[in-house]
Amino acid sequence: MMRLAVRTLRHRKSGFIATFIAVVFGTAIVMACGGLMETGIRSNVEPERLAATSLVVTGKQSHHRPGIEDPTPLTERVGVPIEQLAKIRSVEGVSSAVGDYTFTAVGPSISEGHNWSSAALAPYQLSSGRAPASGQVVVSSGKVGEQLTLLINGEPKTFTISGIAPRAASHAFFSDRDAAQLVRNPSRFADVGVLVAPGTDLSAVKDRLEEVDGNLTVRAGVDRGLAEHPDAESRRTALIAIAGSFGGIATMTMMFVVASTLALAAQHRQREFALLRGIGTTPGQVRRMILGEALMVSLPAVVLGCLPGIFLGGFLFDQLSSHGVASPVIEFSQGWIPFAAGAGAAVLAAVGAALIAARKSAKIKPVEALVEASLQRKWFSWIRLLFGLLFLGGGMALLIVTATVMSGPLAASTAGPSILCWAIGVALLGPFWSKLVLGFWRWPVQALTRVNGRLAIRNLSARSVALSAAAMPVMLAVGISTANLYMQTTQVHASSEAFTRDLRADAVLVSEAGLSPTVLSQVREVPGVASASAFVRSMGAVDDPRKAPFDEDGAPVIGVDAQGTEGTAPVRLTGGSLAGLTGATAAIPEYMAQKTGRGVGSEITMTLGDGTTTKLRVVATFAAERGYETIILPASLVVAHTTDGLTKQILVRAAPGADVRPGLAELAAAHPGVQVTDRSTLVASNVEDLQTQAWINYMLVGMLIAYTAVSVVNTLVSTTLRRRREFALQRLTGSTRFQVLRMLTTESTLVTLTGVTLGTAVALACLLPFSAKVADNALPTGPIWIYLVIVGAAALLTFGSTLIPATTALRHSPTQPTYSD
Repeated sequence: MMRLAVRTLRHRKSGFIATFIAVVFGTAIVMACGGLMETGIRSNVEPERLAATSLVVTGKQSHHRPGIEDPTPLTERVGVPIEQLAKIRSVEGVSSAVGDYTFTAVGPSISEGHNWSSAALAPYQLSSGRAPASGQVVVSSGKVGEQLTLLINGEPKTFTISGIAPRAASHAFFSDRDAAQLVRNPSRFADVGVLVAPGTDLSAVKDRLEEVDGNLTVRAGVDRGLAEHPDAESRRTALIAIAGSFGGIATMTMMFVVASTLALAAQHRQREFALLRGIGTTPGQVRRMILGEALMVSLPAVVLGCLPGIFLGGFLFDQLSSHGVASPVIEFSQGWIPFAAGAGAAVLAAVGAALIAARKSAKIKPVEALVEASLQRKWFSWIRLLFGLLFLGGGMALLIVTATVMSGPLAASTAGPSILCWAIGVALLGPFWSKLVLGFWRWPVQALTRVNGRLAIRNLSARSVALSAAAMPVMLAVGISTANLYMQTTQVHASSEAFTRDLRADAVLVSEAGLSPTVLSQVREVPGVASASAFVRSMGAVDDPRKAPFDEDGAPVIGVDAQGTEGTAPVRLTGGSLAGLTGATAAIPEYMAQKTGRGVGSEITMTLGDGTTTKLRVVATFAAERGYETIILPASLVVAHTTDGLTKQILVRAAPGADVRPGLAELAAAHPGVQVTDRSTLVASNVEDLQTQAWINYMLVGMLIAYTAVSVVNTLVSTTLRRRREFALQRLTGSTRFQVLRMLTTESTLVTLTGVTLGTAVALACLLPFSAKVADNALPTGPIWIYLVIVGAAALLTFGSTLIPATTALRHSPTQPTYSD
């Protein structure tokens, strides 16, 4: 049977080209996702500033909360308390340990400042000059004795260049005394570099260091680079989640596409299988032949798909890095595991699809096979019905959970998977749904197209299985793309609305280098300014056993200054006042106060972004949209527990009728790096993460649509070419080529309408409950052109894949012999 399979492939190349292409692209996509996941898991960052260390000690970037099993990630640098340095040095096997202060220092080609003693951890060697004393700095370029002005903590400070260390790019080194004064939190080192004597058992020293304090993390090897770039570790989780989510969807889509292409090829060969059965071929031999064909197609396709998979993985990682999802300092890794995953998934998809396709072809009786080959009416089986109902039931269960249990952005965690359940359930029972939708569209289409419409409708009614095979890929592309894209636009819009509903700032001062407290006091003196407040963002964790309304990722925290009712804080108070928001105080959402029983005057325990746990007295409660709750703390408290310790935004509210922008612009001009913007800057920064996530979905969904298009094109092209005998009979009975094309145009219209209708219904089953929970409006939010582009692309694929091969087939004389493909 393998020899027969080889001959079949040789003479039926066109029937297997689509399967070959589907496996190639499926292998590439799964392999690329595997590379992204491996990159996220490894998170290899070559150390530079800490290259000479044997081990690096950092603070533990996670926090365990009561009642929650998984640790909460800490988004700010935790650091190492300075009192731990002596304990680290006393550990057996440690020859020396150096604490490193890291702070923001912005200047020409400079972004960070450090204490000079930490330069030995690279090591950075002086090419000229000497070590810095008080008021001096060592940089990578310039001239010894020159004056250098740097922005530190939002204020310009001038230092004298005492030495040049050429390898210290983007770093400035100050005297240890100056560094301790310039860093915002001198009680903690950013990290501690540890050196051990040659020949010492490094793993033993690492174990002893971890016993010094349970809140410390000891890094060795390539992981030392994560201490230099703590943001790389915080982004690894997002990278792994994206790779896993998209990889799973891509794998399921690949299985669907490969299964549809092989099943269609098997359907078109029912007459051949009938003849084989008629001459004595057993069902097992037919199955082995189909399985052999699938293996001979898939194995070369897997080998070929590995090459684009390498480049696709690197391309996706570069795109994710440039948009802030992945850290650009991480090295992209794609070892043998992604290769094996991509190849294995593709081969398993092909083999599984071949077994499914062979099951029916091998068991059918020869006479029944000949009838089935001409009309293709049979499609029902109890297994197909069972799995179809199971997936539809899963979609309904996820719909109910989304509508009744989830709230806010968390609704995406159940709404997203529901689209796959709905799509697969509809596809498995495709002929039933296609007949149902065709019954709706047949009358308006027939009224518009008359004779050609009646003939097209009769064709599709008699060939319901072929109609389903053509409409289901269209449904899949329309449903998945519409649901995913409008989920993002709806969530971004809802987040913007929740933030801007109570936003009262008229202008915003922004500086990436930080704003000094003197700038805030000067802003308040500008004529026409009614209120001004620092504005700081971070993340924290509510340590309350009564389960505050935040998930394991923690609670968003906003820092503002104490203010009255006319202040700039973006909240609508329901109790208490922000006038007392000083020291260890907080304002919490009213829903949280009701759930935990902690109202105004009570206390809550919070762990701030750098791991510091503190008790806070509640001074106010405010209304907040479910799913978009934040904790309001004093700006001075929040900024003291951030990585850079900088206030980067000041909110300004103008008095009625006053124009404060000219005065603010004049003030900003006197402070380097300060800009005046409108409130749109705040809105953009509030939804920055969602916009990034939306861009990721746009890119990934676009890839899936392109991949699904392979199934659409293959199905329609092969189905159209298979009907050449039918077209010849029509022409011999008096139809012209133009009339045949008009009939096919009407059929394409009905296929498009069927696929788009089912795809829209599948998308709405996901979007309606999601929108109701996220935006309190059942209809999704987003520009209508997104849906029109999706429908237009589906129509273009359908019409092009039908009319182009039909036009080619109709060029031949109707009396010319035709052969089955």
